[in-house]
Amino acid sequence: MQSGIRNVGGVDPTRKTSPIAEEMHEDSDTVRLEVPGGAVCYFNDEAFAAGTVVRSGTALLECRDGIWVEAGPADPKNP
Repeated sequence: MQSGIRNVGGVDPTRKTSPIAEEMHEDSDTVRLEVPGGAVCYFNDEAFAAGTVVRSGTALLECRDGIWVEAGPADPKNP
């Protein structure tokens, strides 16, 4: 499954990237409220459609409502 997931690398602070929230973190809901709902997330100036999963470092990120949500480890053998 993960072979088709794009590796986007690390966040470049000089480029537009949507907020990243942990799935079960209490601040996730706060972050969602701060970001206007949208069908896209940005990662280093590139737009990704809602539902897209990408790899950044050791984490998988899923675009949900304009923010990135950690969807698990990028290496399922090493969680």
